[in-house]
Amino acid sequence: MEENNQVIIAGVSHLQEDFDYSMNELAQLVNANNQEVAAQVRQNIDQINGKTYFGSGKVQEIKQLAQYHNVTLIIVNDELTPAQVRNLEKATQLHFLDRTELILQVFAQRAHSRQAQLQVAIAQLQYQLPRIHPSGNPLDQQRGQGGLANRGAGESQLELNRRTIRQRITKLKQELQHVEKTLTTQSTRRQNSRLPKVALVGYTNAGKSTTLNGILDLITDHDSKKVFVKDQLFATLDTSIRKITLPQQPSFLLSDTVGFVSKLPHNLIEAFKSTLAEAKNADLLVQVIDASDSQRQQMMQTTQQTLLEIGITNKPMLYAYNKSDLTPNYHGVEVAGNNIYYSALQPSSLKTLIQLICQKLFDKYQTIKVLVPFNNSQLNQYVNQLTIQSQSYNNDGTIYHLLVSPTDYSYLAAYQIN
Repeated sequence: MEENNQVIIAGVSHLQEDFDYSMNELAQLVNANNQEVAAQVRQNIDQINGKTYFGSGKVQEIKQLAQYHNVTLIIVNDELTPAQVRNLEKATQLHFLDRTELILQVFAQRAHSRQAQLQVAIAQLQYQLPRIHPSGNPLDQQRGQGGLANRGAGESQLELNRRTIRQRITKLKQELQHVEKTLTTQSTRRQNSRLPKVALVGYTNAGKSTTLNGILDLITDHDSKKVFVKDQLFATLDTSIRKITLPQQPSFLLSDTVGFVSKLPHNLIEAFKSTLAEAKNADLLVQVIDASDSQRQQMMQTTQQTLLEIGITNKPMLYAYNKSDLTPNYHGVEVAGNNIYYSALQPSSLKTLIQLICQKLFDKYQTIKVLVPFNNSQLNQYVNQLTIQSQSYNNDGTIYHLLVSPTDYSYLAAYQIN
């Protein structure tokens, strides 16, 4: 691997719960950013150094380790203040990147739709705003250190840079509003369709997209409906929504949402709130969990925390333990209450998952027999959007046997017959 792709990751353990998990996650983020971890540095201290984050001795250790591995980039497992970054770089002559900026870089690489690109760009600029130097030119910064005579010019340049970034943020937000207005119209149509909504949520790379594609394989021959899948963090940033139609069952919408990771930057959560709206509007959440990962409990906690941050509470949820075939004592798909242990690569597993989703989603549905007069075209149109189990005719109209939701049951009660 090329020299400039080598990095050192570093962190302070006493500041973070599940520190080993967090450092392992940071290493995966580095790999997702097409880089390789050459070494790790860990420090156990009760309180961070406000000026350099690490203690002075650890800063020198980082410098020496970087020289040994011929590395110029250090990635820190926390969000650093602008002053800490400047002081660390001055003390070591190395480049420092914090966890937040790394995640933003990964998201920028993965953003394909215009909506995702705008969301990431806004989050990046909001992150950069308090961190810009008086000048983007290092020579200008050196000249600015020469005395008070240059200080005012440096501050003017700093304000100019900040004003430029704020203007750019405003422009991008306006464009994002325009893009989201179109998407909101589409979402409103989905809301008005009365189709129940199911959202796949969970930690990044747990298998949400593979699960969706596996379900699509069972119900359609069209590969064009499949979503992008790759064994990497944040392969999916855009919400993909597919209509799932099954024999003798109501149809429903199934969405594949952006994955979560611990310490997801606040600006990024804010930027992606519209993308995550599908999860917020869902009737049922299916949390996809990598059952083969030893840190799955922490991943579930990360998912729960992120859902709380975007305002999702008290939502019905199934816990789908994917990759169970990679765990000991797996003898096939198993359901226990709201938990399912399955493999997204096994059709039989996915059939059971679909059954469980339908059971949970349609548990309050009931069969109803109604008579719709021939001349009531509006009601006929309404009924034809429902799950019709059978239909026949008599002199007064069409007789339907329907599987309906409680809302539809109330609406059709006046037309019910024995």
